[in-house]
Amino acid sequence: MTRITFLHPDLGIGGAERLVVDAALALKKNGHDVNFVTTHHDPEHCFSETKDGTIPVTVVGNWIPRHVLGRFYALFAYIRMVYAASYIILCDQRPEVVFCDLVSICIPVLRLRIPYVVFYCHHPDQLLSQPGGYSKQLYRMPLNYLEEITTGMAHKVFVNSIYTGSVFKSTFKRLQIKPEVLYPSINTDFFDKTRIVSVERVLDRKLPDNSIILLSINRYERKKNLSLAIKALAELEKVLTKEVYKRVYLIMAGGYDKRVEENVEHHLELIGLADELHVTDKVIFLRSPSDIDKVSILHHCNIVIYTPPNEHFGIVPLEAMYVGKPVIAHNSGGPMESIVSGETGFLVDLSGEAFAEKIALLITNPNRIEDFGKAGKDRFLMTFSFAAFSMQLNKAIDNLTDKKTK
Repeated sequence: MTRITFLHPDLGIGGAERLVVDAALALKKNGHDVNFVTTHHDPEHCFSETKDGTIPVTVVGNWIPRHVLGRFYALFAYIRMVYAASYIILCDQRPEVVFCDLVSICIPVLRLRIPYVVFYCHHPDQLLSQPGGYSKQLYRMPLNYLEEITTGMAHKVFVNSIYTGSVFKSTFKRLQIKPEVLYPSINTDFFDKTRIVSVERVLDRKLPDNSIILLSINRYERKKNLSLAIKALAELEKVLTKEVYKRVYLIMAGGYDKRVEENVEHHLELIGLADELHVTDKVIFLRSPSDIDKVSILHHCNIVIYTPPNEHFGIVPLEAMYVGKPVIAHNSGGPMESIVSGETGFLVDLSGEAFAEKIALLITNPNRIEDFGKAGKDRFLMTFSFAAFSMQLNKAIDNLTDKKTK
């Protein structure tokens, strides 16, 4: 048994958080002793496994500010992670392996006393930073350099897709390492054991029995391009009969943290857009739905719409495929590896018209919805199953600790 600590900046609700929680579960099932160290964990805004004690969580450094007057987020994220890493190396029961992600600045600190450090690169952080003026460039320059150098100090680096691997190579030109692709998966045991509740209970409102439900699941962030789902809904009125369009509803479900100004602002922007396009009565907003609610609406929906462009990988398409739902996504990034266009869903251009065209095609051909759903689940089980994810991750950890033993 190996003692493994997962170091993550903020254990909220998102794709990165879902992945590391699933990774911890996979290693725990293989007999390893796992726990989390994080700088923030809100029991009201987290996955159930970190709330109910399935995986122990220790919060350190939450007193350190996240920013100063809305600026220097990256710098303070670095400071918080260095503090958390210092806690790990100084604690009485130090782990043999630390699995960290998102922020690499902690790696040289961890290497002072931790035998092995694994880094999971969801996407280079410097590419996620919003562009700015000359002062912003000067501020980011040392941070970008440190990100590259410290990433290269990990004993092993994973990336979440071939796409991210190519971005890794083009961004970190100084590094000679070749990261290993570890496709994310989902905790299928949880999906299988979750009690499905009615749509009415999830939404706290009743929909017509013959409703056609479109579902978008993503955090309330502008980069997720959520407005595209609402625009596609409005465009559907042009390509469906009045009778059919009347039955269509869009559920916008996503992570929402009231501490994050963008979440609050973007939620209000989307409400305003729905009003502007005269689809307010057809759009239902869910903020941070529970795990049970999310699994339930996935089961009850007809089609999943995935709008982010150049997504690093994307967990939502996997969740949709596992429950047998077709996915319509933008033809870029990770969805190009998870979705087979024309078989499990569609990859389309980034426009409301393009999304609406394929949504209408599926709505007017319900047999294809069923066929795509079956093909999607088969593809998930063959390529993205939790068993395959667990096997690859456990093998990597076992190989690393065996090397140290020898």
